[in-house]
Order: sequence, then structure tokens, then C-alpha cells
Amino acid sequence: MIQLLANPQRFMDFSRWFTPIVAVIAAGLLISGTAIAFTVPEDYQQGDTVRLLFLHPQLATTGMFAYGCLAVSAFFGFVFRHSLADAAARAAAPIGAAFTFLFLVTGSLWGKPMWGTWWEWDGRLTSALVLFLIFLAYMALQASIDDEAKAARASNILAMVGAINLPIIKFSVDWWNTLHQRASISLTGESGLADVYLLPFFLTMAGYVALFGALWLVRIRAEVWRRKAGALQVQLAGKA
Repeated sequence: MIQLLANPQRFMDFSRWFTPIVAVIAAGLLISGTAIAFTVPEDYQQGDTVRLLFLHPQLATTGMFAYGCLAVSAFFGFVFRHSLADAAARAAAPIGAAFTFLFLVTGSLWGKPMWGTWWEWDGRLTSALVLFLIFLAYMALQASIDDEAKAARASNILAMVGAINLPIIKFSVDWWNTLHQRASISLTGESGLADVYLLPFFLTMAGYVALFGALWLVRIRAEVWRRKAGALQVQLAGKA
């Protein structure tokens, strides 16, 4: 992995054929998972609102996964000064912000009929909002510093510090008395979901994570090309 990050050309050669494969996998998972989701019966309590189960948790997980990828890339960029790691971190931010924003929106759409309110300042929702704001702060910091190397180092520090929020989001429903329900899926205990919901739940979960992967690879490639174009402009300006 480090060798791949250290060599942009090797990454470009690899991602040229690997990105379409990830995109096809994402499309297949999302199409099949969503199709099955519309065939499952309504929940006896939530009614048809239960279909948000195949969208909202997936967006939440993908948003957090995107930030994890950003933070890990920021670590490699900060510690090892890998330009491709900096590019990967920068590429992950807007995608992660979009997934997190949709996570908040779909949460509100579920909360209104279930809780009677669009928003509640409980641990899960508040920490998720903080995650979205960290994404925005990262992008704002990148844009506010003209020197790209200094911008990368400053934003990488912010990204690494912001990773502290990930376990807070995950365990907020366990640490505090919260309106938000606890996790429906547990690796150590029984699932809170009926068996009929499990297949579309995991298909769509994998599909959205794969979708992020495909979009991330596309954006990293675009960032590498942008930097190459910038370097070429500097060379041409020096020869003029």
C-alpha cells in the first residue's frame, strides 16, 4: 500500500482498470439491494418508513468510512510526505461530506414520523453534525492557504485530530441516554432486524461503500492530473 501511495504513476496504471470494476460492483449491489428492499413487507411499527433502513444507515457508515479513509491518507501524507496520500485525502473530503449530509437529511426524514421532530440534539445526531462540519473545515482550510504543501500539512493535522469523533459517533448511543436507537446489527449479539430485512440491508451497505470507493478513485485520478497540469504550467512559465 505504501509503495502504491509513493508512486503516482503506479497508482494511475492500477486505478485505470480497477476503478471501472469497483463501479460495476457498486451498481450491481445497489440495484439488486434496492430492488429487494422494495419487495420486503412493511414494518408493523414503522410502516413504509422502514425502507429508509436501506439508505440511512448505509449513508452513515459510508460517511464515517470516508472520513476514516481521509484520516489514514492524511496520516501517510503528514508522516511520510507522500504527495499521492495528500491527493487521496483531498479527494475523499467532498465525497465524505456529501454522504454525511445525506445521512443527516435521511435521519431527519425518518425522525419526523418516528420521533415527531426533524432534529434532536442527542449524542448521535450532534456528533454526526460535527463530522459534517469537520469535512467542511478541512476543505475550507485547504482552500484558504495558497501554498499547497502548507495547506496539505495543516489540513492533515485537522483530519487526524478530527478522527477522534468517529468512535464518539459509533458509541454515542451506548455512552449516553439518547433518543436515537441503538445499532440494529451487532457482531457479538442478536440482530435487531427481522431476517427478511438482512439481505437488502447488507447488499445496499456494501453497495454504498463500493460507490464511495469508485468515486474516490475517480477523484484521486483527477487530483493527480490537476497536479501534473500545474507542474507543467510552471515548467512552461519557466522556459518562457
